[in-house]
Amino acid sequence: MDKTRSEAEEEVQPAEILREYGPFDAASRVHGVTYDGANVWFAGGETLQAFDPVSGAPVRTLDVPCDAGTAFDGRHLFQLGEGVIRKIDPGTGQVLKVVPAPGHGNDSGLTWAEGFLWVGQFRGRVIHQIDPETGAVLRTIESKRFVTGVTWVEGELWHGTAEGDSSDIRRIDPKDGRVLVRLTLPEGMTVTGLESDGGDIFYAGGGPSRTVRAVKRPRRPRR
Repeated sequence: MDKTRSEAEEEVQPAEILREYGPFDAASRVHGVTYDGANVWFAGGETLQAFDPVSGAPVRTLDVPCDAGTAFDGRHLFQLGEGVIRKIDPGTGQVLKVVPAPGHGNDSGLTWAEGFLWVGQFRGRVIHQIDPETGAVLRTIESKRFVTGVTWVEGELWHGTAEGDSSDIRRIDPKDGRVLVRLTLPEGMTVTGLESDGGDIFYAGGGPSRTVRAVKRPRRPRR
């Protein structure tokens, strides 16, 4: 009985911030964030921008509406903006496809996992799994907080939250939305976009601070 109750309780710990990038002068704020295996991309409001996470130096800029989440599927970028999701060739900046976003302009985070796009809705407090070809909603996961950035890593679903002056990064059960882990941020520090590097680091957008923070991802103990 004790073990069952313990496993049902969420784990809460302070977020370990490893590094802060920026502020980026060319961005009005940081919205979505993604990682292409070499560079970190973020939606800067008017332009989609990339920087080298080792040096912190800007490396690319693409002109595309980008007022919310950003994702990368291994070949293409996906960007929320103006109520739609644009599929983009990162080499040329060409928009290859446009599909409707489920929130019709009220969307927040965006990530790619297992052949699908996952879209957060801020005030809707939900995460949608959608078909990247049509934008059709395939399933919906409810959250207890306003949803900002969204990411999957090693079968774990994480998302950022922001309500008032309080933000955290939380891992939730993808079956029922139950909160499993919360990484709390200092008061006044917000999380907008969120993306994993596939390992031990989250890249978290800092909203109006025009920064991106590297945050350590806690590992589950082996059993």
